[in-house]
Amino acid sequence: MASEHRSLKIGITTGILVLLGIVIGVMLTMRMDWVSPVQSEVAINSTSPTTQKNNSTSPKSIFVPIVKSASPAVVNIATSRTVDQKSFRSPLMDDPFFRRFFGDKMPNGRDNNGGKRKRKESSLGSGVIVDSAGYIITNNHVVAGADEIKVLMSDKREFIGKVVGTDPKTDLAVIKIDAKNLPSVPWGDSDRLEVGEYVLAIGNPFGLNQTITMGIVSAVGRANVGIADYEDFIQTDAAINPGNSGGALVNVDGELIGINTAIFSRSGGYMGIGFAVPSNMARSVMSSLIKTGKVVRGWLGVSIQKVTKDLAKQFGLKDSNGALIGEVMAGTPAKAGGIKDGDVIISYDGKAIDSPTTLRNFVAQTAVGKRVNVIVVRDGKQKTLRIKIGEQPKDIAEAGIATENDNNESSALAGLEVRTLTDEISRQIGLPEGTTGVVIASVEPNSSAQEAGLRKGDVIVELNRKKVRKLSDFKKIAKNVNTKNNILLRVKRKGGKFFIVIKPHN
Repeated sequence: MASEHRSLKIGITTGILVLLGIVIGVMLTMRMDWVSPVQSEVAINSTSPTTQKNNSTSPKSIFVPIVKSASPAVVNIATSRTVDQKSFRSPLMDDPFFRRFFGDKMPNGRDNNGGKRKRKESSLGSGVIVDSAGYIITNNHVVAGADEIKVLMSDKREFIGKVVGTDPKTDLAVIKIDAKNLPSVPWGDSDRLEVGEYVLAIGNPFGLNQTITMGIVSAVGRANVGIADYEDFIQTDAAINPGNSGGALVNVDGELIGINTAIFSRSGGYMGIGFAVPSNMARSVMSSLIKTGKVVRGWLGVSIQKVTKDLAKQFGLKDSNGALIGEVMAGTPAKAGGIKDGDVIISYDGKAIDSPTTLRNFVAQTAVGKRVNVIVVRDGKQKTLRIKIGEQPKDIAEAGIATENDNNESSALAGLEVRTLTDEISRQIGLPEGTTGVVIASVEPNSSAQEAGLRKGDVIVELNRKKVRKLSDFKKIAKNVNTKNNILLRVKRKGGKFFIVIKPHN
């Protein structure tokens, strides 16, 4: 019995030791990343090239599908136009002796009948197919004045393009080719674009078809670049070069979020700053051109200007955001809706207004007849107005931004000579008879008035928010002005009105 008991104890002990050994072994193999043959095969397969292609975080898997999807819809646009031959005219070319040798093609650039010689000019650009029926959007400067437009597809097919409509104010144009079931790029929402997003620029720089460059969105809402009348550019560091104009700027979802338009360059080539028209603006312009052959823009009927820090103080504003109304034109949507001179628009149709350019673009893209809520600051208080947007007249640029000097840091009224505005003076400076105010006869150099941007011929119609109809009004108001305080003037120049602040010199 004793021996059997010892054997049982040894067996139990051995079993415990074996079990313990198994547990320790499993723990060690786990620490050493041991896997079974099946798991090993899975692990090997997971690192295979096929699996790597499907890895959603690899750059290859992100950008390659975008390029394959979008690039067939980006076309090469080749244009040709006939221009006059520029050259000098030599009197020798009228001599019959020279005519005998040169015939009709005279070296002076004229034929033997005295007419100018003609020559062909060609240029290259890009375009984006946004409708499978053959509608292509590009830049106006790519097709402007073209006698012939050739469209080369990525599959080498070639078509003749016809201009549907152009809009020089945004530098956009729409052309059409006679084809169906074409590849196209879906529109994206440029309003949702954020700085730092990856973007791809697709185009034909220097005639190199189907060139792709990558970058990020460097900035949005770029204006006052001097490229077009209506500017709300997307800035990108994706390489854009001559020939890229009219090409596509797409996001990581393969959506068209911009039309590449211009570059900032001191050398003529890429320097890291490119500009694209946002897709929402381009889509609105294209839709209008296709439907009506022209661009129908919304219109308020006001002149606006930037809110400087000095103007913000004068109007009791907390910051310099918004658009200051210099003048409300008679018989316009703004007048009917209750907008007044001196109002500062801070919100339009639910969107914040940070500058006159922002307001101008929003108004232009608003459908004619739509009613929008406009929030203004008037006498330091916010007021919501309901405005029915009209159609911009052909001869009026909506929300003409006043051209006053933005650096309107100035002094008091010293150095400013004014006179009563007569009908004769009004005619001389191009103002209608009956215009009231005082006209600036001279501005002393280096005076605060000159620094403020005032010019000879400007008409002062208000001084510190009080009407100025004649010289006696001006003198009476000016007499009560504290020379240590800033002065707020309302000035009429070339038919438009704007506010300006004069700061006294220390």
